[in-house]
Amino acid sequence: MPSITAPQMEYDDQEKLLNEALGVVKAQAFQMKRCLDNGKLMDGLKHASNMLGELRTSMLSPKCYYELCILIFDVILHDRADWYLLITVGLVYIKTNQQSRRDILRDLVEMCRGVQHPLRGLFLRNYLLQVTRNVLPDVDDTSGLSTPPHEQATLHPSPVQDSLDFILLNFAEMNKLWVRMQHQGHTREKEKREKERLELKILVGTNLSVLSQLEGVTLDRFKTVVLPAILEQVVSCKDAIAQEYLMECIIQVFPDEFHLQTLHGFLKACAELHLNVNVKNIIISLLDRLALFAKKEDGGGIPSGIHLFDIFSEQVAMIIKSRPDMPLEDIVSLQISLLNMAHKCYPSQSDYVDRILQSMNDVLEKLNVTRVDHSKPVGKELTRFLKIPLDNYNDILTVLKLDHFKPLVEVFDYTGRKNMSCYIVNNVLDNETQIQTTDQVEALLSVINTLVKDQTDQPPGEPDPEDFTEEQCLVGRLIHLFKADSPDGQYTLLSTAKKHFGLGGTKRIKFTVPSMAFKCYQLAFWYKQIQNQEEKWEVKCERVFQQSLGIIRGLVKADYAELPMRLLLQGALASDQLGFEKRETVAYEFISEAISLYEEEISESKAQLTAITLIIGTLEKMSCFSEENHGTLRKQCALAATKLLKKPDQSRAVGTCSHLFWSACTAEKAAALHDGKSVNDCLKKAIRTANNCMDKSVQVQLYVETLSLFVYFFERNNDQVTVQQLNQLMSKIREELPQLEPGDETDQIHRHFNNTIDHLRHKMEHPASGTRSMEGLEL
Repeated sequence: MPSITAPQMEYDDQEKLLNEALGVVKAQAFQMKRCLDNGKLMDGLKHASNMLGELRTSMLSPKCYYELCILIFDVILHDRADWYLLITVGLVYIKTNQQSRRDILRDLVEMCRGVQHPLRGLFLRNYLLQVTRNVLPDVDDTSGLSTPPHEQATLHPSPVQDSLDFILLNFAEMNKLWVRMQHQGHTREKEKREKERLELKILVGTNLSVLSQLEGVTLDRFKTVVLPAILEQVVSCKDAIAQEYLMECIIQVFPDEFHLQTLHGFLKACAELHLNVNVKNIIISLLDRLALFAKKEDGGGIPSGIHLFDIFSEQVAMIIKSRPDMPLEDIVSLQISLLNMAHKCYPSQSDYVDRILQSMNDVLEKLNVTRVDHSKPVGKELTRFLKIPLDNYNDILTVLKLDHFKPLVEVFDYTGRKNMSCYIVNNVLDNETQIQTTDQVEALLSVINTLVKDQTDQPPGEPDPEDFTEEQCLVGRLIHLFKADSPDGQYTLLSTAKKHFGLGGTKRIKFTVPSMAFKCYQLAFWYKQIQNQEEKWEVKCERVFQQSLGIIRGLVKADYAELPMRLLLQGALASDQLGFEKRETVAYEFISEAISLYEEEISESKAQLTAITLIIGTLEKMSCFSEENHGTLRKQCALAATKLLKKPDQSRAVGTCSHLFWSACTAEKAAALHDGKSVNDCLKKAIRTANNCMDKSVQVQLYVETLSLFVYFFERNNDQVTVQQLNQLMSKIREELPQLEPGDETDQIHRHFNNTIDHLRHKMEHPASGTRSMEGLEL
């Protein structure tokens, strides 16, 4: 008997040996076919024997031996009826004598035991399986078969049973040979042998494939004969590689309907596998396949009598219990597949999902896991696990009803919780899920509390500004989905949200307060819409503005100035448009606080000009103030404009104030004020202030800007603005323009001035009815 283990050889040596063997095979095959064609049977058998002799080598690696076998099998199968070599003779005899089929098949299997070399034995038995697969009986017709004397008292086994016995015995013997390969040779060659075995696994798995293709393998036979025999062989071999591959084969080759009826036995066997077997992959493969089967439209689905979820839940728990050393990430992966199966097979059973979440919580508690690093394998798997209900339901309200969802989120470290919170908020935003009750607000903000307030375990130091801004903008957008069924419910809902966001600290409230303030303004308009059904709508509007004012004052306390000022101005405009009884009181409170903020907190000159311009623009659009209050506010704006630090800013701000004396309205007088004298005074003041600028370019630019204001009010029939004033200012501009140094700024001033002249020329050539005459205008 040649040595079982082939010596370690270099790749080139293997190629050389293989080429030599292939050369011999091809030559002998050619001679064999020639002899058979000429009727020289004995000579043909001689060449066939020489060809088969090449298979007795022990020098080839499994891969090379496989190539050699394939070539020889092809030659033999090409004209197998013409010759009677060993197995082929038995095959032909089976075809001519069906009554002896069972005995011949048994003899062939037993005969193959004479080859105990694992590699050669595997290929020999694989050949046996390939050449006999088409003659294996596949129907339960026992007519014509004789019953041996010692079996007279019992029923003769059916032909299909003969096929099953033959394949199962061949499978068992092949698996033993395959497992034996692992235990041959030195321990330092373990990895090499494992690689070789994996290259040969398909030879063993072919037996199961042939079994699955037999029509005579009914569900009953599969349950009582086939699966028990396969599982017994798989479990008893105690080899991790064989067990993992063969269990996967069982899942893939047999129908889903068979698996559904044999889950208990299969899963029980999974619990008995070698500890080195990655049983997680086996269970996941089965779960995923059955989940897909449940979604089939062509007659698929889980029979009502099979409690698939209960079976898997019980068996997965048993497997986890029987494998105390199973990595936690593998346990989470199992739960992921169970969760996917529950969603696909039982989409309406949210309690199943919660049971899986509870099971995961129980595992973590049992293992005393109180914190999971999001970047580690366990953290990544747990993240996948928690995203499944979010993605499948696409409804955070359904997820919030799962009692064990939040505890799992809280197991993450700070970054993990933050990432999960962002994912939750994005899910809510993408699906535009409306949060309608205070309980829902409480539950949601509690789950994403990492985004809402500081955490005890967050890293020290300042967070990344870009990331922090992006996260808080998500929270700000989330607030706009807080919408109750009634205005009163909305008020309570916003009050609840205010309590949570009030804990966010000074860095967060600048992102949440604007959204909260605008939600309050929207609520006030909602009350106005239902004023016919709500008698106290005006009182409730006032209460809403009080709430929004309190929210905005939180920004002021946090040392913000420009943002709360803008929100106050927006609140003043909103109250003015609502037209409720106390709108003037509310609006005056808002706009006066905005002016106070401007005076006390805004010191940078550019920001001051922007702020006073906003205040003036807001006041000009409002009509709820009495003449007294409006006069006070107008004077305050005009005074603030003259106090700006830089002369150019003063000039522009004073010029802007002119609109307050012309187009603004008061409560007593619905029409615009049209105080031409005050307008003219503002414009003259703007020119005088521009005269005090040292920079000639800036001075001329201010002249041109003020000229535009003069033209504006002249066209609106302000008799205090005269043609003489326009001519004087244009003359002054023409006098100063040539003195400016060439450059982009000078070009812009020229274009602005020329556009103004073109506009005036057009107005002179095409005067509109009802407008003042421009006679005497020197263009």
